[in-house]
Amino acid sequence: MRIQNREQKYFSALELDKILHMLAAETSCEDAASAALELRPCGDLEETKELLRQTFDAHMLVGRFGTPSFSGLKNRTNALRRAEAGGMLNMGELLGISQLLRAMRSLMEWRRHSEGVSTCIDEQFEMLYTNKYLEEKISSAILSEEEMADTASPELLDIRRKIRSGSLRIREQLDKMIRSSTYQKYLQEPIVTMRAGRFVVPVKAECRGEVAGLVHDTSSSGATVFIEPMSVVEANNEIKVLISREEAEIERILTELSKETGEFADDMIAGYERAVYINLVFAKAHLAYKMKATMPQINCEGKICLKKARHPLIDPEKVVATDIVLGYDFDTLVITGPNTGGKTVSLKTIGLFSLMAMCGLLLPVSDESSVSVFRNVLVDIGDEQSIEQSLSTFSSHMTNIIQILGQADDQSLILLDELGAGTDPVEGAALAMAIIESMRTRGVRLAATTHYAELKAYALQTEGVEN
Repeated sequence: MRIQNREQKYFSALELDKILHMLAAETSCEDAASAALELRPCGDLEETKELLRQTFDAHMLVGRFGTPSFSGLKNRTNALRRAEAGGMLNMGELLGISQLLRAMRSLMEWRRHSEGVSTCIDEQFEMLYTNKYLEEKISSAILSEEEMADTASPELLDIRRKIRSGSLRIREQLDKMIRSSTYQKYLQEPIVTMRAGRFVVPVKAECRGEVAGLVHDTSSSGATVFIEPMSVVEANNEIKVLISREEAEIERILTELSKETGEFADDMIAGYERAVYINLVFAKAHLAYKMKATMPQINCEGKICLKKARHPLIDPEKVVATDIVLGYDFDTLVITGPNTGGKTVSLKTIGLFSLMAMCGLLLPVSDESSVSVFRNVLVDIGDEQSIEQSLSTFSSHMTNIIQILGQADDQSLILLDELGAGTDPVEGAALAMAIIESMRTRGVRLAATTHYAELKAYALQTEGVEN
């Protein structure tokens, strides 16, 4: 179950999108990066626990055995579906499929090296697909996107031997000709070249009648004509026939490889999807290492205890670690203090860390920290004044709070920045108190910042509210 926020702005206000971009940067393929950017917090306790366990286990495996290679992991679904439908794939497409098979086999081999350690992501590795026979059959037949190996078939090897032998005989015959004193005076240069797949010699335009043969081309200046001497026309014809046979044999081999590939299309596509998921899990583990993150305890009771929490978007050299508690002895936390005192950062930390955990991300906190899963994380942070609607800052905030009140329930975390600001201080404080009471009657977990002394005093006097 994924959190169903009506507006993505709540996640953006907490800068979850920036964390997901950091996560995407740790992935190794486009689909895993897209999956990272599309992650949405999970509101189910057991599913969230499983996501965190997967990240924790990947984190452990990286620490003990290093990082698996995801080289060659690329989406080949379109080519596989065409092969499955009977289409012929080109050499580049088949080579890409061989690389995908090798990537999945490499992942499975990496996991086998650590078989003594059981993890909750073992099932993901088991769902990978390997076919070493097909992988090697393709890679041994195809050398590059434009070159097929001579040994791809006995017939191709025989044809190419005949082409090389025939070409050598033609060259030897033409080499004798261009070294001959009889013909040297007619040649622009004493070389043998190719035009339209046929061996020719460059003859001076004014001497074209002196060399019997077929003209295949003329230089841009018109000073040279490229003539195929009559003595090699028949040999060139034989080469052309052999080249046609070579092309037909290459097409036959590609068709055969494509057909065999198509038979395993479903397995390879499913295996690729598992590999992408594994890549995402290990990207979470890498991000955890960079953040020096730990595994939080998780609950569904609205209990949050962050020990030495460090906001991941603040320079590690400058960030101030913060202890934050909510949902144990009190359901509402009011944060007061001077401007630039870190109130908003603390507020964002509560929301961001909750969302990160629900995405299966470890948190930059000390051990024994805990967070809760929520159905909704609802936020009013920053100046969201609407120019289009001609709303004041205060009106904009109130419009947002009204929307939040309409969604809030006992499975909601609500974060309100500068509650009651933007209007008369006395009225603002009174309004803020009323909003807090209305939220509390819904059973929400609420954290708010304010600079009102009246609200500070109210927070200290109200049972169940801590400042």
